[in-house]
Amino acid sequence: MTERGEEIFIGRQPILDRGHELFAYELLFRSGRQKNSAEVLDDLQASASVISHAFADLGVEQALGPYKGFINCDASLLLSDLLEALPSDKIVLEVLETVEVTAEIVERCRALKALGYTLALDDFVNYQEKFRPLLDLVEIVKVDLMPLDAAGLAATTRTLRQWPLKLLAEKVDSRELANSCHALGYSYFQGYYFAKPTIIAGKKLGHSQISLMRLLGLVLDDAETPQLEAVLKAEPGLTMNLMRLTNSASTGIRTKITSIRHAIAVLGRRQLQRWLQLLLYTSPSGKPVVSPLLQLAASRGRLMELLAGRLHPGRGDIEDMSFMTGIMSLMPTLMSVSLEEILRGIEIPGSVRDALEAHTGELGVMLKLTEALETVDGPACSGITHQLPGLDSESVNACLAQALAWANNIGRENEANC
Repeated sequence: MTERGEEIFIGRQPILDRGHELFAYELLFRSGRQKNSAEVLDDLQASASVISHAFADLGVEQALGPYKGFINCDASLLLSDLLEALPSDKIVLEVLETVEVTAEIVERCRALKALGYTLALDDFVNYQEKFRPLLDLVEIVKVDLMPLDAAGLAATTRTLRQWPLKLLAEKVDSRELANSCHALGYSYFQGYYFAKPTIIAGKKLGHSQISLMRLLGLVLDDAETPQLEAVLKAEPGLTMNLMRLTNSASTGIRTKITSIRHAIAVLGRRQLQRWLQLLLYTSPSGKPVVSPLLQLAASRGRLMELLAGRLHPGRGDIEDMSFMTGIMSLMPTLMSVSLEEILRGIEIPGSVRDALEAHTGELGVMLKLTEALETVDGPACSGITHQLPGLDSESVNACLAQALAWANNIGRENEANC
């Protein structure tokens, strides 16, 4: 167990494939006293307790869903028995750049690979002969883009092509870098360009999104079912998507849905509202996709809902408003329009509006916490959590694990229904 009073927060950053779809998450662990950096400050005992706590108690393995989890490993962690308790099919072990490449380390990496673990070399910049034994073993090399100019990136990439490796571009912070690495043949991409919601650029508001916004406004206004049907009937693709989701395993429904009215009745207004909000993050054609933005929106809304459940047990109305706040906080990114323009066409509770516009009130504090978790800012997570009496790092991490699992289930259902 972690030391009493020690606050550890789980963060995660998406790793995307060449099609910009989710491939994995890097799992990051930060205590409230740490700076938000990649510097490893915990000793083996702290690292071991955090990973054990995360996987055994908080269900992060389940929360990863169909995706892999990258975990940073210093020398002590690499040589410990703890790693062998982790699922080899779910975990990528990142050998940190600070690890001295000794014969003992090389032999340990060889043994871990024989056990089925995927190995990655972290923060690679320039080739040095000392790396050769590891390059003969690892399957993925994470190239740190920050110190490299265009010529340096090209040279490093050419050197690494001597091995049958998959290359991961990390610290991608611009479209230009993303395009350059894509052209160089990189398999995976990670960085704030993809992870920060302010720059996961979406699309202009299309016809289906306008209909969804109208539907959402009607649901929030408790409109009659015929009014909802009238909008849906004008959008065949949207109707099919809704029917597909209603028939999915997540609803627990065993009866096939045969009409729009039936779907609305079976889902209920609360669930219908949730699906409408999530559908805003699918493609304009209504085809379900697993996108970073959908995953982020779904997990953000669900996390806020779960946090509200901890703070106000039995208050479904507060949970609903929390979910709405989380989902709607990413709508400006999705639609490439201002929050003011989005809110102009929807009647929402004042507390939700205050949270979205100014991050004020309890909903605003919860929204700030979700954003701090997304950027893996340990000190901010600690300070914000203290503003929410009844929450601590353990309960926040438990809610995050559940939220990720829920969002990942949506991704699996969407893939199955395509």
